[in-house]
Amino acid sequence: MNALEVKGISKAYPGVRALDRIAFSCSRGSVHALVGENGAGKSTLIKILSGATAPDEGELLLDGESYSPGSPSEAVTAGVSTIYQEFNLIPGLSVAENIFLGRERVTRGLLDSTSMRTEAQALLARIGAPIDVRRRLSTLSVAEQQLVEIAKALAVSARVLIMDEPSATLSDHELTLLYNVVRTLSRDGVTILYVSHRMDEISDLCDTCTILKDGRSVCTRRVAELDRASMIRLMVGREVDTRFPDRRGGGKAADIVLDVSGLRTEQRVKDVSFNVRAGEIVGLAGLVGAGRTEVARAIFGLDPVVAGEISLAGRPHRPATPAQAIAAGIALVPEDRKTQGLVLGLSIRENAMLPTLASICRLGFIDRRQERARVAAVCQELAVSASSAEVPVGTLSGGNQQKVVFGKWMAHDYTLLILDEPTRGVDVGAKVEFYRLIDEIARSGKAVLLISSELPELLGMVDRIVALRDGVVTGEIAAHGATEESVLQMIAR
Repeated sequence: MNALEVKGISKAYPGVRALDRIAFSCSRGSVHALVGENGAGKSTLIKILSGATAPDEGELLLDGESYSPGSPSEAVTAGVSTIYQEFNLIPGLSVAENIFLGRERVTRGLLDSTSMRTEAQALLARIGAPIDVRRRLSTLSVAEQQLVEIAKALAVSARVLIMDEPSATLSDHELTLLYNVVRTLSRDGVTILYVSHRMDEISDLCDTCTILKDGRSVCTRRVAELDRASMIRLMVGREVDTRFPDRRGGGKAADIVLDVSGLRTEQRVKDVSFNVRAGEIVGLAGLVGAGRTEVARAIFGLDPVVAGEISLAGRPHRPATPAQAIAAGIALVPEDRKTQGLVLGLSIRENAMLPTLASICRLGFIDRRQERARVAAVCQELAVSASSAEVPVGTLSGGNQQKVVFGKWMAHDYTLLILDEPTRGVDVGAKVEFYRLIDEIARSGKAVLLISSELPELLGMVDRIVALRDGVVTGEIAAHGATEESVLQMIAR
């Protein structure tokens, strides 16, 4: 029997038809992948299934019975829980308090903390998560917080668990733990709707797969019937060359643009030294918590430097603010585009002009003609999918939001581009376009510092890899000829 059936679901917003008669079903206890390019309709469908929004037409069935949640709480009560990329947890509360948030155990009018801790520990034990339920949530790693979210779903007897990009921020060890939990839940009869851009994990973890394109369901097949190439072709509607640009020889003989020596900050960075030359892409590799993002934050003026030296184009560089770093010629695509790279309530136009707006102002007035021309160039060059540049950027898919984050630097005269997880949560077709763009930026003479948790991405895109562990450089290697094993040996020393 099917646990979940989606029958002819459609949803339209002003200027765009987000879903067009989507139809598929998930058998009970299966791990069912939902894949598609950014903008294919995955997020809208998740919102409908989780009760956050209502469809315009169509029908949902849960274990053969009509299912039409009017709110997320109604969906949870019916047995459908969703774990989003941004967790719905409270850092200041304990693990047990988060698991039973809104459903606290009460005995004779008093909060029964002992009962909640006992039940919470049992739920975590069910998925093999050895987490002390008395710990404050803020002390947990991202992977541990994700396990708390799963336990929270089990606390309400979830029959269908929707996981939206659950592996996006996890290390290889944490991925193994996540996969084991998913397989355990599947054996216990929980149906998993698994949303991911990672082709490899879909092949390894999922039983069936529904592919969406432009708001329509292209097909639903057993994963065993689909190889990587055919899956990508169905997603994007064309053949995609997934090879990385040939970076051999890039920038090695050019002048040093960024030179970092003995860098130490208040957060995680203890002793980091490396350089980046003009026209070169240098990658920072390391496990979660190694200090990669903190290095970028120090260079961009977000975190104070405690010791060491940074020079930019031969001049001392110690920015006190991001504005000073931007003025010095540095651009940053941050790890979290939603909270650090964009103002979600503003339009595409307003976001795209943030770093360079002052350059087209005269006597306090914005030159609207120049503004429109620059924004149009960004949208055209990066193929931003939107009905107009006045659309709020928060309504765009993740991939299109990332294009705007890239695009806002196109008119800025920078010498160093820092990219922190630039393709996280981006579909395979958009990734290829980002790789092409990054390669072109380097070939134009810019220096590029690329931080990525995906070793194939580092090996394919950069000229040199600098490995970090616990805030210290543990090695450096030329990317050409390196292997995942050789890089792992450096970051795991």
